[in-house]
Amino acid sequence: MATDYLLPSLTRISTLADAEFTVVARPREVWATGDYVAFVVDEPPTGHDQLELPTGRMRPVMEGQRFVGALGERRATLSGTGDWRLTGEDGRMHLLTSAGLMGKLSSRAPFLPDFLEVVYEGHVHLGGRKATMTQFVPDAPSAAFAIPTLLVTGTSMAAGKTSVAKAIIRRLKHGGKRVLGAKLTGAGRYRDVQSMGDAGADLIFDFVDAGLPSTVCSEDTYAAQLRKLLSRMASVEADVAVIEIGASPLESYNGMHAISAIADAVRCVALVATDPYAARGALDTIALSPDFVCGPATNTDAGRSLIDELTGLPSLNVVDSDTNEALDELLAETFGH
Repeated sequence: MATDYLLPSLTRISTLADAEFTVVARPREVWATGDYVAFVVDEPPTGHDQLELPTGRMRPVMEGQRFVGALGERRATLSGTGDWRLTGEDGRMHLLTSAGLMGKLSSRAPFLPDFLEVVYEGHVHLGGRKATMTQFVPDAPSAAFAIPTLLVTGTSMAAGKTSVAKAIIRRLKHGGKRVLGAKLTGAGRYRDVQSMGDAGADLIFDFVDAGLPSTVCSEDTYAAQLRKLLSRMASVEADVAVIEIGASPLESYNGMHAISAIADAVRCVALVATDPYAARGALDTIALSPDFVCGPATNTDAGRSLIDELTGLPSLNVVDSDTNEALDELLAETFGH
């Protein structure tokens, strides 16, 4: 192992932690999304300075630190956007997520700390060839995904979808179900799907398991890797799958394709809304029929009343323990006792 390099969580599907790898600078024409690439922190960090390790633990970095990331793209509406293709001749890039998603920052929200800026050193090589995320995706026999699914989707990033997924998983486990937790779209970060495991999910998967540093990519690329991931998910034993769609379905993360790919398995849809008007907007713009609205929009009876007026949908603040009985009834009706 090249012990000089920290390995963040985007490397968790790889063998880099146990391998002797080399770092070789490669010309830009051979760079590609998902390449494992080495960087050095050449200046003292002035903002974000944390890497998420494969365990999920956060580790600060300092000037002189070297680490491995993966080339990719992020299109976060409330945080920052960036793409490795924007990298200039100086090789300077940014840590777009703490998991090691790397690209040149193109914009960020005001008042956010600076994104960590680093310098490209070279591509990671194993056995004389560059290492990529997709080469570590195991083959799985093609299979249709049919596990009864509760789909968690939302009106934006940071709407509370993962908190909702965790609350639902806890109640399903309370009811004796074997649960699969998954996140099919987003920008690489382990803590969301890992927190589903902490909530009780017996199995967890995300798009990183499909070799994608983020799901901002062509629909063809996403579709090909998603098929492999869904085949793996189809092969496990579970009574219910709780599947989150990161960001919102209409953003650049291929959310609508993911929803279409699992549509036959979906038995219930939870729409996580930041406010009642966002819930109304989702109904007007997304080809989806939610069974109930949850999230911050349901925090008060005023919000719930406005949701009823604007959408006609039931609302349920699932992260409030006072609603456990109502949530248990909904889950039992949908997925059985």
